[in-house]
Amino acid sequence: MQVHILVLAAGSSSRMRGGDKLLEPVAGRPLIAHVAAAALATGLPVHVTLPADRPARSAALQGLGIRSVTLPEPPAGMAESLKAGLAAIPQDAGVMVLLADMPDITPNDLITLRDAWQAEPEAILRGAAADGTAGHPVCFPPDLRDDLMMLQGDEGARSVLVRHRARLRLIPLPDCHATTDLDTPEAWAAWRGARVDSAEPDPAEGA
Repeated sequence: MQVHILVLAAGSSSRMRGGDKLLEPVAGRPLIAHVAAAALATGLPVHVTLPADRPARSAALQGLGIRSVTLPEPPAGMAESLKAGLAAIPQDAGVMVLLADMPDITPNDLITLRDAWQAEPEAILRGAAADGTAGHPVCFPPDLRDDLMMLQGDEGARSVLVRHRARLRLIPLPDCHATTDLDTPEAWAAWRGARVDSAEPDPAEGA
């Protein structure tokens, strides 16, 4: 099965009070570039959805070899971003949906999902925290494309996961890699306070 990674990066960062969480520095580069480089390290084709009104996000991805999909205006919800990205991916390809606001995600996490999916291509694979809490990324086989293209609003693919829950498999990733997303300045401050971010090597460096 052909597989593509779709990074959803068209959100508004509305809770950052004027800041852009996807441009927050993580291991020496903007978060959006950190996540994109981790995706590229899998060797899979990588697409990213971007809003037209935030050119700094596009600039942060320059030179990485990412296939960008720019939405003409901010999407009404996550579903619109997802569908715009899917439209750029071959219909017979599976898609690993990855949120761009996950600073703990690593190349090894994505490779773990990639390899597990290759072994079970008909399943829906979802990253989970070490304690079993469901998170991201989520891998969808090609036959669920029509279901995904019918989504509306900001619920993401929750309804598809519920409808096809018999096919769902959770893939535990280390610690909280699959569940850490940071939406406010306070959350970023707490996350940085729990680690010496500037001293950590970027696991996606050189990808």
